[in-house]
Amino acid sequence: CCTAASVVTDGAAADERSLYIMRVVQIAVMCVLALTVVFGIFFLGCNLLIKSEGMINFLVKDRRPSKEVEAVVVGPY
Repeated sequence: CCTAASVVTDGAAADERSLYIMRVVQIAVMCVLALTVVFGIFFLGCNLLIKSEGMINFLVKDRRPSKEVEAVVVGPY
């Protein structure tokens, strides 16, 4: 029924199984952390892109030529 060899074998199998479960948990946690970092960088980049477009539009509105300059340029044609 319960020999010393079977106890040692069951203990080794339990250790191997718990080691496998720990490895799977570590891989799952690393995948979740990696996805979090990737999406964080993606959304941060999108946010910076939107802000830079807003700044460019703000600068373009400030540097718009006046109507008098347009009239002078259009006049000779």
